[in-house]
Amino acid sequence: MKKRHLAWLVLWSIALLPAAGALAQQAPPPAYEMAGFTHIPQQWNNCGPATLTMGLTYFGVPADQNPAASWLKPNPEDGNVSPWQMADYVNTQLPGTTRALVRVGGSLERLKQLIAADFPVIIEAGYDPEPQRLGWMGHYLLVMGYDDGARSFKTQDSYLGPNISYSYDHIEQFWHHFNNTYIVLYDFSREQEALALLGDDADQTQNYLNALELNRQWALANPNDAFAWFNLGTNYVALASFDARAYEYAAAAYDQARNIGLPWRMMWYQFGPYEAYNAVGRYNDVIELARVLLNEPGTSQHIEETYYYAGVAREGLGERDRALANYQEALNQNKNFTPAREAINRLQAAASGG
Repeated sequence: MKKRHLAWLVLWSIALLPAAGALAQQAPPPAYEMAGFTHIPQQWNNCGPATLTMGLTYFGVPADQNPAASWLKPNPEDGNVSPWQMADYVNTQLPGTTRALVRVGGSLERLKQLIAADFPVIIEAGYDPEPQRLGWMGHYLLVMGYDDGARSFKTQDSYLGPNISYSYDHIEQFWHHFNNTYIVLYDFSREQEALALLGDDADQTQNYLNALELNRQWALANPNDAFAWFNLGTNYVALASFDARAYEYAAAAYDQARNIGLPWRMMWYQFGPYEAYNAVGRYNDVIELARVLLNEPGTSQHIEETYYYAGVAREGLGERDRALANYQEALNQNKNFTPAREAINRLQAAASGG
């Protein structure tokens, strides 16, 4: 099948899924700014722990990025901290009642609603502050205010500094690169209030369905939008437990995104292609993607997910020893990466007859 026809097959498949639910929320005020944050300049390659800690200072956590960094990325050269890991740190490692949840498919209106209700929000977005020197990368921003008149958000940016404003257009463009992913921080006593603000996105399955529809519309409007196709794949992967065909649709969407062209660092941060290709038996494609990444310069050799998914591929090919070696290397890169530890325990138990 030609790639052009394959693209429309994926869109047709998506159209069969439930449409996004309507969201009825009170309009936020035209401008609002939260107070109570302490800015933290990130240490080398440390925007995730630094930004998360900035958000946590609102709840009285000391303005020290090192505790979060030591748990989230024991290897300082690790090139990525994923949103689920940041939420896991808050929910399992911090004393007290501060909590975090991750959602996708966010909107400017959703950001404003959360900020106006005094919920700190961290977004994951593409970033290109110095294109002549560093090029595109992933980045986290703590969003703490907005102004409809200026059409801008105020952020705490661990790289550029405190109180950095970004236009609504800028946020819309670069947030799209990461499936409009956001982390909400809250005290447990306000959990029901936070969930109410999320509307039907409070339900995680519906949230992925809503994000799927959002990116379907973007792909229909611009079939050459590689990020929309990539996000389609990511949302399909998240929904695969409900429909086995979702992995096939995800793999096709990722293929389309890669054919259009993605930033070379894309898979430092987002790993859905590995999962989708492994699920449909394209193990050699996973190994080749991992090999290309490991041959890239910089911190790409220190991303635990690369080794983990290569291990899954080796296991799929029946190469148990090589799979174990890959899982172990993932743990070497990050001792707290539970998927690798669970895979090692599973293989060792199977070998011992346990």
